[in-house]
Amino acid sequence: MTNELYDPAAFPPFAVTVDLVVLTVRNGRLCTLLIERGLQPFEGQLALPGGFVGIAEDLADAARRELLEETGVLVQHAHLEQLATYGAPRRDPRMRVVSVAHLVLAPNLPKPQAGTDASHAMWMTANKALKARLAFDHRAILFDGIERARAKLEYTTLATAFCRTEFTITDLRQVYEAVWGVELDPRNFHRKVMASEGFVEQVDGTVATTGGRPAQLFRAGPATELHPPLTR
Repeated sequence: MTNELYDPAAFPPFAVTVDLVVLTVRNGRLCTLLIERGLQPFEGQLALPGGFVGIAEDLADAARRELLEETGVLVQHAHLEQLATYGAPRRDPRMRVVSVAHLVLAPNLPKPQAGTDASHAMWMTANKALKARLAFDHRAILFDGIERARAKLEYTTLATAFCRTEFTITDLRQVYEAVWGVELDPRNFHRKVMASEGFVEQVDGTVATTGGRPAQLFRAGPATELHPPLTR
C-alpha cells in the first residue's frame, strides 16, 4: 500500500470553543454574566463569556481561563459542569466551530472586569438576558443552562452551590424562589428540606433576623440527590 503524506492544509479550518452560562443570585434575582464583544464577528453585541480552546488545553481549564480573562471572575472552586455541545455548521461565520458549553453556579460572585476581546462585562437578570439579542447561538445556550439549573434543583442538592458555606433555610428558600421564579411557603419548604436526608446539616451558630428570633445555620450535607425531590 502506498503511504500518502498527511496534509493538514487540505482540510477546512475547524475549531473548538467553550461558552459559559454563569448563574448566581444577586439581590434576590437569578442573574447571568454577559460580555459585550469588542471584536468581529458581532462586535458590540452581547454574548456569553468564552473563547477558543488551546491545542493542549483541557476543556474545563479552558472554560475557567476564558472566564477569568474576559470578565476577571475566578471560579476555581465553584460548581462547573458541561452543559451541552453546539455544532450547527453556520453557528460561527468565521469557520466551522463546535462549542462545548459549561454551566457555572456560585454565590456572591464579584463585579466583572472586562478583558481581552470583551469591551464590557456585566451581570444581567436571567429574564432580561433571555430577551436580549445575543451573538452566535448564545440565547439558546443560555436558555438551556437556565433550564438545566431549574430542573436540577428539583432532584439534586445543587441549590447549596448558590449559598455561602453556612446559610439559613431562608437563604436556601430564596435561592429556589430566584431560580424558579416562584414564591414558596416558608413552613412547607422548611419541612421538605428537613425531610430530605443529607440535604443540609445543622452547624453550631445562629444569625440575627429582623424582628424575630435568631435563625439556625446549616451547611451542605453529603447527599447529591434529593429523596424525596422538591418540585416546582
